[in-house]
Amino acid sequence: MTIATDAAEPGLRERKRRATRRAIQLAALQLVAERGLDNVTIDEVSRIADVSPRTFFNYFASKEEAILGDPPTLAETETVERFVTNADNSSVFDGLVAVLIEVGDSSLEDAEMMQLRHALVKEYPQLFALRMAKMRDFEERVASVIVRRLRHDQPDAEASVLERRARLMTHVSLGVIRHAWASWASSEPRTELGVELRRSFAELKTLFA
Repeated sequence: MTIATDAAEPGLRERKRRATRRAIQLAALQLVAERGLDNVTIDEVSRIADVSPRTFFNYFASKEEAILGDPPTLAETETVERFVTNADNSSVFDGLVAVLIEVGDSSLEDAEMMQLRHALVKEYPQLFALRMAKMRDFEERVASVIVRRLRHDQPDAEASVLERRARLMTHVSLGVIRHAWASWASSEPRTELGVELRRSFAELKTLFA
C-alpha cells in the first residue's frame, strides 16, 4: 500500500510479482474467513494460491503477515509538500485530510481484500494487535510531517511543544482514519474512502467546535 511516485506502467516482472502477492493474500484471507485462523496452514494457503511454500516465504514471514498485508506509507509527494508549506492556506487538520486521502486512495487497489481484512482484524484481537504494531512506522511518519507543518506555522515555538502537539494530532488523526475505514468497509452501496475521511474529520470538528 505504498504511494507510487512514478506513474509509469510496471513491467512484466513487477506485474507478476504483484499478482503472486495478491494471490497469496487473497488465499490466506479467504481460508481464514472460512475456517478460522488456527485451522489454516501455510501449505494450504500456498496450494490455493498455486505457489510453493518456499515462494510464500519469499513474500511473507507468516500467514498473519499475508492476512494483514503492508501498512500504509506516507511518501514525499507534492500533496505532502503543499501541506507542510501551507500552500493552500488551510488549517492543519483540513490540510491533513488531503494527505490522508492520497494515502487511502493508493491503498484501495483491491476492495475485496480490504473488506476481508477489515472483518478478520475485527474478529481476531491478535491480528488487531499486529496491525497496530505495523502501523507504528506510518504513525511516526505522519507525526514528522505534522511537526514540519507546525514549525512552518509557528517558527518561534519551542520544539518540544510542537512535538507534543504533533503527537496528539497524530493520535487523533489515526482514530479518525480508523473511523473512516470502518464506515467505508460497512457502507452499502460502497462509498469512496475520501468521502468517508472528509466526513469523519468534519464530524470531529463539529464535536470539538
